[in-house]
Amino acid sequence: MKNLATNRKAFFDYEIIEKYEVGIILLGSEVKSVKNGKVSLKESFISIKDKKVIWKQGYIDIPLTVVFDRPSETRERTLLLNKSEINKLEKNVSLNGLTIVPLNIYLNDKNKIKMEIALARGKKLYDKREDLKNKDLKRESEQNIKNFY
Repeated sequence: MKNLATNRKAFFDYEIIEKYEVGIILLGSEVKSVKNGKVSLKESFISIKDKKVIWKQGYIDIPLTVVFDRPSETRERTLLLNKSEINKLEKNVSLNGLTIVPLNIYLNDKNKIKMEIALARGKKLYDKREDLKNKDLKRESEQNIKNFY
């Protein structure tokens, strides 16, 4: 598994409840760019419309060599999931007030581009502060142990 892009902000802003592996419908020029790592998940999100899961505002840099039929770099891209998974996600988003966020894009063992998405709940400010405090304490204790030996 080769990681191509990660959404680090998602782990800070959201409490991850459940993860899914999904496929992405891409054009040929987009596939080349994604495999070269020219993709960004920042500020992107996932919505469900008409029983289709759509990745919005995801940025894929299109090479300058593509002259004809050049797609938009932030166009909406359809994600591939089972019907039962789509229904489950749609129910959780509408009833429980959860959201769907992209976590990372990677190449799987069969060299296919996959995206990991997650059903998530937004963190409150005090939760974020608590996470930072725990992270600092952990780093400090590891440093003390390292210096002790």
